[in-house]
Amino acid sequence: MESTPLLIVDAANVVGSRPDGWWRDRAGATVRLRDTLAPVGGRGVPPEVSPPVEVVLVVEGAARGVPGVDGVRVVPADGSGDDAVVELVAEAGNRRRLVVTADRALRDRVTALGAEVYGPRWLRG
Repeated sequence: MESTPLLIVDAANVVGSRPDGWWRDRAGATVRLRDTLAPVGGRGVPPEVSPPVEVVLVVEGAARGVPGVDGVRVVPADGSGDDAVVELVAEAGNRRRLVVTADRALRDRVTALGAEVYGPRWLRG
Protein backbone atom coordinates (compact mmCIF):
# COMPACT_ATOMS: atom_id res chain seq x y z
CA MET A 1 0.00 0.00 0.00
CA GLU A 2 1.24 3.47 -0.92
CA SER A 3 1.91 5.45 2.25
CA THR A 4 2.12 8.95 0.75
CA PRO A 5 -1.24 10.72 1.12
CA LEU A 6 -2.95 11.74 -2.11
CA LEU A 7 -4.43 15.25 -2.14
CA ILE A 8 -6.90 15.72 -5.00
CA VAL A 9 -8.07 19.28 -5.65
CA ASP A 10 -11.24 20.05 -7.62
CA ALA A 11 -9.81 23.09 -9.42
CA ALA A 12 -13.07 24.52 -10.77
CA ASN A 13 -14.75 24.33 -7.40
CA VAL A 14 -11.84 25.77 -5.43
CA VAL A 15 -11.21 28.57 -7.93
CA GLY A 16 -14.93 29.39 -7.95
CA SER A 17 -15.11 29.59 -4.16
CA ARG A 18 -13.76 33.16 -4.05
CA PRO A 19 -15.23 36.07 -5.99
CA ASP A 20 -11.86 37.45 -7.11
CA GLY A 21 -12.60 37.86 -10.82
CA TRP A 22 -11.66 34.28 -11.77
CA TRP A 23 -14.48 34.22 -14.34
CA ARG A 24 -12.60 36.70 -16.52
CA ASP A 25 -9.63 34.30 -16.85
CA ARG A 26 -10.41 30.75 -15.72
CA ALA A 27 -7.11 29.34 -16.95
CA GLY A 28 -5.13 32.11 -15.24
CA ALA A 29 -6.99 31.55 -11.97
CA THR A 30 -6.21 27.84 -12.23
CA VAL A 31 -2.53 28.57 -12.83
CA ARG A 32 -2.49 30.71 -9.68
CA LEU A 33 -4.12 27.90 -7.69
CA ARG A 34 -1.65 25.36 -9.12
CA ASP A 35 1.26 27.56 -8.12
CA THR A 36 -0.01 27.94 -4.55
CA LEU A 37 -0.28 24.14 -4.36
CA ALA A 38 3.30 23.49 -5.52
CA PRO A 39 4.89 23.69 -2.03
CA VAL A 40 2.18 21.54 -0.39
CA GLY A 41 3.89 18.29 -1.35
CA GLY A 42 6.91 19.20 0.74
CA ARG A 43 5.20 20.94 3.64
CA GLY A 44 1.86 19.13 3.90
CA VAL A 45 -1.25 20.83 5.21
CA PRO A 46 -0.75 21.22 8.95
CA PRO A 47 -1.99 19.91 11.22
CA GLU A 48 -4.02 17.27 9.34
CA VAL A 49 -1.50 16.13 6.73
CA SER A 50 2.23 15.75 7.22
CA PRO A 51 4.62 15.72 4.26
CA PRO A 52 5.28 14.24 1.83
CA VAL A 53 1.98 14.60 -0.04
CA GLU A 54 1.20 13.80 -3.66
CA VAL A 55 -0.81 16.72 -5.06
CA VAL A 56 -3.18 16.29 -8.00
CA LEU A 57 -5.16 19.16 -9.51
CA VAL A 58 -8.19 18.12 -11.60
CA VAL A 59 -8.99 20.68 -14.30
CA GLU A 60 -11.82 20.99 -16.81
CA GLY A 61 -13.25 23.38 -19.36
CA ALA A 62 -11.20 26.49 -20.12
CA ALA A 63 -8.48 25.33 -17.72
CA ARG A 64 -7.83 21.99 -19.49
CA GLY A 65 -4.64 23.33 -21.04
CA VAL A 66 -2.99 24.23 -17.72
CA PRO A 67 0.17 22.12 -17.42
CA GLY A 68 1.55 20.47 -14.33
CA VAL A 69 4.61 21.76 -12.48
CA ASP A 70 7.04 20.24 -10.02
CA GLY A 71 4.96 19.23 -7.04
CA VAL A 72 1.56 19.30 -8.78
CA ARG A 73 0.29 16.75 -11.26
CA VAL A 74 -2.49 18.25 -13.38
CA VAL A 75 -5.18 15.88 -14.64
CA PRO A 76 -7.43 17.28 -17.38
CA ALA A 77 -10.91 15.77 -17.13
CA ASP A 78 -12.10 14.15 -20.34
CA GLY A 79 -15.67 14.99 -19.35
CA SER A 80 -16.91 15.87 -15.90
CA GLY A 81 -14.32 17.06 -13.41
CA ASP A 82 -16.32 15.37 -10.66
CA ASP A 83 -16.11 12.04 -12.48
CA ALA A 84 -12.35 12.45 -12.86
CA VAL A 85 -11.98 13.13 -9.11
CA VAL A 86 -14.03 10.03 -8.27
CA GLU A 87 -11.94 7.94 -10.66
CA LEU A 88 -8.70 9.12 -9.03
CA VAL A 89 -10.06 8.29 -5.57
CA ALA A 90 -11.15 4.83 -6.71
CA GLU A 91 -7.83 4.10 -8.43
CA ALA A 92 -5.82 5.06 -5.34
CA GLY A 93 -7.06 2.05 -3.43
CA ASN A 94 -6.51 2.08 0.32
CA ARG A 95 -3.98 4.88 0.57
CA ARG A 96 -5.06 8.03 2.39
CA ARG A 97 -7.04 10.16 -0.04
CA LEU A 98 -8.05 13.75 0.65
CA VAL A 99 -10.34 15.64 -1.69
CA VAL A 100 -10.72 19.41 -1.63
CA THR A 101 -14.13 20.56 -2.86
CA ALA A 102 -17.29 22.26 -1.64
CA ASP A 103 -19.47 20.32 -4.09
CA ARG A 104 -21.94 18.35 -1.94
CA ALA A 105 -22.68 15.67 -4.51
CA LEU A 106 -18.96 15.10 -5.09
CA ARG A 107 -18.36 14.98 -1.34
CA ASP A 108 -20.92 12.20 -1.04
CA ARG A 109 -19.43 10.24 -3.93
CA VAL A 110 -15.85 10.29 -2.65
CA THR A 111 -16.65 9.72 1.03
CA ALA A 112 -18.54 6.59 -0.07
CA LEU A 113 -15.16 5.41 -1.41
CA GLY A 114 -13.38 6.18 1.86
CA ALA A 115 -11.85 9.56 1.03
CA GLU A 116 -11.63 12.47 3.44
CA VAL A 117 -13.16 15.73 2.23
CA TYR A 118 -12.11 19.28 3.06
CA GLY A 119 -13.48 22.58 1.84
CA PRO A 120 -11.56 25.22 -0.10
CA ARG A 121 -10.95 27.34 3.03
CA TRP A 122 -9.03 24.46 4.61
CA LEU A 123 -6.62 24.46 1.71
CA ARG A 124 -6.27 28.22 1.44
CA GLY A 125 -6.00 28.71 5.21
